[in-house]
Amino acid sequence: MREFKNKVAVITGAGSGIGLAFAERCAYEGMKVVLTDIEEEALNRAEKIIRSLGADVLSVKCDVSKEKDVEFLTEKAFEIFGEVHLLFNNAGVAGGSLLWESTTEDWQWVMGVNLWGLINTTKTFVPKMLLQNKECHIVNTSSIAGLTSGPANGIYSMTKHAIVSFSETLYYELMLAHSLIGVSVLCPGFVRTRLMDSERNRPMELRNPNASMNITPHKQMMDHMLREGVSKGMPPEQVAEQVFQGIQGKQFYIFTHKEAKGTIKQRMEDILNENNPTFPFSI
Repeated sequence: MREFKNKVAVITGAGSGIGLAFAERCAYEGMKVVLTDIEEEALNRAEKIIRSLGADVLSVKCDVSKEKDVEFLTEKAFEIFGEVHLLFNNAGVAGGSLLWESTTEDWQWVMGVNLWGLINTTKTFVPKMLLQNKECHIVNTSSIAGLTSGPANGIYSMTKHAIVSFSETLYYELMLAHSLIGVSVLCPGFVRTRLMDSERNRPMELRNPNASMNITPHKQMMDHMLREGVSKGMPPEQVAEQVFQGIQGKQFYIFTHKEAKGTIKQRMEDILNENNPTFPFSI
């Protein structure tokens, strides 16, 4: 896709961070924008920002982990704007502890948003986008954590690995269908977002009542490291710029942090050489 003006974009997780940066870039490109987020206050702020940039906007509160919510989002997007050309599957959360200490609720919440959110939007939007028979593009937000492995944040990393595989499969299947829909998988490193504060949006029924009791020294250390990385991370606007360049260039893998390729290469070499995994940092 080379031209964006007057086309329609749908963005999940649009209330802040990378999602809001996508929305702002869509507005600058002259697109019509459908914003969705589970956090109503943030969604309302985002709508005001995007309207102030002159874009036609539809905002829909949506929990992407719930199929009915996503079906409603899809219906409203096509009802108001008639078509969808860009789909940004960006909603994501992080949570849980060590794999054996994470609760069923931890797993259900993170997998629900990160993975089932992607499944739900694919099931509802892609068939309608195929019927348009027009040039479209889908961007699925994974992470460098979807191509590497390490301790801590294991549920998040597992879902991001799944998103990479899901996106590759979607790319192949759309190619076999001779469709005009392109696919990209975004794999950023640290970005200045509110990811480490995801708990603010965890549903009550999936909360972990013992979370404060499972804070080990190692967990504290990893949490501090991740928070520091995010706070010093790349501005979301810079990520959006690289993504739009990737869409125009029909680029599948989009790496915003080129320095991470060394870690990815080491993991691939370990796999191909049947070596034990190389620990990603010094301990």
